[in-house]
Amino acid sequence: MDIRDETIAGVLELIAPRGTAAPVFFDSPHSGAEYPTDFRPAAPMALIRRAEDAWIDELYESAPSQGATLLKALFPRAYLDPNRDAGDIDLALLDQAWPGKINPGAKTAEGHGLVWRLVGAEAEPLYDRKLSVAEVQARIERCHVPYHARMRRVYENLAARFGGIWHVDCHSMPAIGNATAPDAGKPRADFVLGDRDGTTCARAFTDLVAGYLKGRGYSVKINDPYKGVELVRAFGDPARNRHAIQIEINRRLYMDEASLAKSAGFSALKADIQGLIGTVVGFARRQVETAVLAGPDRE
Repeated sequence: MDIRDETIAGVLELIAPRGTAAPVFFDSPHSGAEYPTDFRPAAPMALIRRAEDAWIDELYESAPSQGATLLKALFPRAYLDPNRDAGDIDLALLDQAWPGKINPGAKTAEGHGLVWRLVGAEAEPLYDRKLSVAEVQARIERCHVPYHARMRRVYENLAARFGGIWHVDCHSMPAIGNATAPDAGKPRADFVLGDRDGTTCARAFTDLVAGYLKGRGYSVKINDPYKGVELVRAFGDPARNRHAIQIEINRRLYMDEASLAKSAGFSALKADIQGLIGTVVGFARRQVETAVLAGPDRE
């Protein structure tokens, strides 16, 4: 079945390819800014909103017009982070024991698990209370389950149709590493590409993205300080021709980090991202064509 446009109010928007589809998928899990009424944080909203990957969905919005599929979260990252395993539960946030299995990740101790406990560079408490198990379970069912289900559907659809998929997980990052980051206090490159040390995509895909960006004059680092988290880990499988890479864009290139307002560099960056999308789409189409020509039916 073809991929179709779909919107779940306050949760996600899936935008199907326009024209001839390509085996390319972009997702923006942290650009959501629709805050649910049951959120009720104690920290200031101005501080909480800095956790958003503001404008990332807009930077990549031309993906469907170039034949790619685009998925974006509408709920905010601080409410629930879809780039975490469903078992990444922060027990320090709960008012009682979690009834199921847990799988806390490296960020959980920093208060940034599936549901955030702390926020901001100074690690301020996000709530003035403990959350109930029922609250967290409801967030998982409402947000995490459908987001991952749509990702799985896109993967299976494109892989079945084309024999492979090339996925870009779209993010932004602060210009300088915060106190809990491995690069604390250090200025960051313009782009950081994460392929979990080459385990989530073929090196040719990482090299393609890095080469394009360097050709546009940007500084690029690979797996430093971000290697990629749950979405590329869970879906990337290069042995099955399923390639996933995480792209972090330095926020200083396009926005004011305090106010979240777009800067003068936004339009130029968006044009370069549009070119990157076209480069990835062209690469993926060529990979499929080459595989077909090299297949068993070739004479």
